Amino acid sequence: MCEIFGASLEKEHCINDFLKIFFSHSVNHPHGWGLACMDSQEVSVEKEPLQASKSNYLKKRLSQPVSSKAVLAHIRYATIGNVDYCNCHPYSEKDNCGRRWTLIHNGTIFDYPPLNKFIKCQCGETDSERILLYIIQQLSSKQKLYNRPLNSEERFNLLDGIISDMSKDNKLNLLIYDGEYMYVHTNCKVTLHYLITDYGTIFSTLPLTDDNWQDVQFTTLLAYKDGNLVFSGTNHKNEYIENKESMKFLYQIFSDL
Repeated sequence: MCEIFGASLEKEHCINDFLKIFFSHSVNHPHGWGLACMDSQEVSVEKEPLQASKSNYLKKRLSQPVSSKAVLAHIRYATIGNVDYCNCHPYSEKDNCGRRWTLIHNGTIFDYPPLNKFIKCQCGETDSERILLYIIQQLSSKQKLYNRPLNSEERFNLLDGIISDMSKDNKLNLLIYDGEYMYVHTNCKVTLHYLITDYGTIFSTLPLTDDNWQDVQFTTLLAYKDGNLVFSGTNHKNEYIENKESMKFLYQIFSDL
């Protein structure tokens, strides 16, 4: 599986120390890395289908301050999709009202038919990209129906319903940023942690320091703004438990394609 990292901060702050530790884990996640620095609707995405610790580009990038109010980072262990640029996270798309959404995912979709229609139109091959495309489609449909952009509470409620439904029998550890809020979700125990700092909240698959990291609230969508928890969704109780037989079945399906 992959590892994910996110930062929701009150103001721009240099987070290189966290990122250097996070990307050092790429020894066990060698199939690509990605970094997104976000400021409202402006998003800078950098990624390579290469082990992060072997990337000269990333080494130079981290030699300079990485400062932003919102940051997402990802290191990939491929389960679905080849080792290719198009299969590296983060993924970023705009809805029909011009709001940009950026997503990283640690998990696997074993069965969720609404995603299947995006297989032919996505750029890469990952289920993670299909998750974002589906979210964008649902948002755009609702906004077309209302003939206006969704407000923050409407966006959260829509996303809460999507993720509650999608989380059944699927591993869905997600960090999503919409230019204003960072949405956080895990349904697999002890696989996503957070740290409250003086300047905001840091999220990571594994604790990155000896500080007081805590487990992210389980089976519940959360939304943070400027490092503070703003919305908390429904406890859908769809816990995912790692199952070797399910993974073997999934590998068999894709090896036969």
